[in-house]
Amino acid sequence: MNTSARRSPIALAILALLYEEPMHPYRMQQLIKERGKDLVVNVHQRASLYQTIDRLQRDGLIKVQETMRRERWPERTVYELTEDGRATTIRWLREMLATPAREFPEFPAAVAQLSLLAPEDVLRQLEKREARLAERIATLDEQVAPHASLPRVFLLEVEYIRVMLQAELDWVRSVTADLRTGRLTWSGIAGDGEEENE
Repeated sequence: MNTSARRSPIALAILALLYEEPMHPYRMQQLIKERGKDLVVNVHQRASLYQTIDRLQRDGLIKVQETMRRERWPERTVYELTEDGRATTIRWLREMLATPAREFPEFPAAVAQLSLLAPEDVLRQLEKREARLAERIATLDEQVAPHASLPRVFLLEVEYIRVMLQAELDWVRSVTADLRTGRLTWSGIAGDGEEENE
């Protein structure tokens, strides 16, 4: 078994799709979008999909099943899982479910440096974030509504995303409330002449 292969959300998604059946990259991208998995896997940049496929092939987790060409369509390469790929898919899935990853998202990094700005500026930026978070939650709810009759197992990642967005929104609201009342304050370091980045 290849234990040196680097896992990632997109790599797991590709392996999981090929676990179902062999397919070409365009079909993979379409299925990820059709199933709403692009909420948790970034396939908007097709180049990252192809780069990951190349890496999985180099690591021996997938292989070419066939290359086909149909009228008016470009040549398409169909990939399938290797036995090592099947075992790795399950191993990665178990590891990713069981072990919290050390991820470094942008927002906490920005929060760690917010004392560079004046409290009033931070309040304005967090109010914008609050509105955008509320909008994302509403959009997510709209997208899920037509699929509410699906078994819960098919909507768990959307449920998780919504809970995390709501928790972030609640936290941002608590911070903005403290900024408004003056319970949270400091002296900003950045000069008043700094351009505000929209």
